[in-house]
Amino acid sequence: MASEAVRVLVVDDHPMWRDAVARDLDEAGFEVVGTAGDGAKALRIAPAARPTLAVVDLNLPDMTGVELTSGLVALAEPPRVLVLSASGAGDDVLAAVKAGATGYLVKSAGREELLDAVRRVNTGEAVYTPGLAGLVLGEYRRLSSTGSPGTADTGPPVLTPRETEVLRLVAKGLAYKQIARRLSISHRTVQNHVQNTLTKLHLHNRVELVRYAIDQGLDD
Repeated sequence: MASEAVRVLVVDDHPMWRDAVARDLDEAGFEVVGTAGDGAKALRIAPAARPTLAVVDLNLPDMTGVELTSGLVALAEPPRVLVLSASGAGDDVLAAVKAGATGYLVKSAGREELLDAVRRVNTGEAVYTPGLAGLVLGEYRRLSSTGSPGTADTGPPVLTPRETEVLRLVAKGLAYKQIARRLSISHRTVQNHVQNTLTKLHLHNRVELVRYAIDQGLDD
């Protein structure tokens, strides 16, 4: 997706950090539609600003970034959420993902790593600081016995062989570009297969998709 199609809301209570992130995004061609230093303002301006993605800090003065993430993904037009935090603690990462965050970076990430994460998260791809992806996948494996989202009393949805193949590689943690190379198809085709699968399974993001795939044993 082109940078200019990405509309970003930046939420951080530290003015210098907030301004620096907004400036980096603007210089890279993203449209920064708003900034906020607290959760209440972010939730107030988001419906009118209509961001496609929110970059959210975990430590805010009026609520946690996890609470803000839950509020943002509950909007009528929910943005993807990329958490950008000083914390790399497992509990913080898992809480953010369970609240609906699609990506999680620690603030030690470089500028290009942030920009790449914004592009990828905006398409629905789960992106984590190296080392954190395994933590998230491990937690979903642990929870897999509690039942999978997206299943219905009418029976499991029918996926095409290619959708199943893509889903299997998603469950193994491969990025969309890696899947495209592995299957000799375009990056856009991979995105289309993932979106079709999300629609069929009544899921909302790649994180839920990974959990479904693990529940079905597709990560073996």
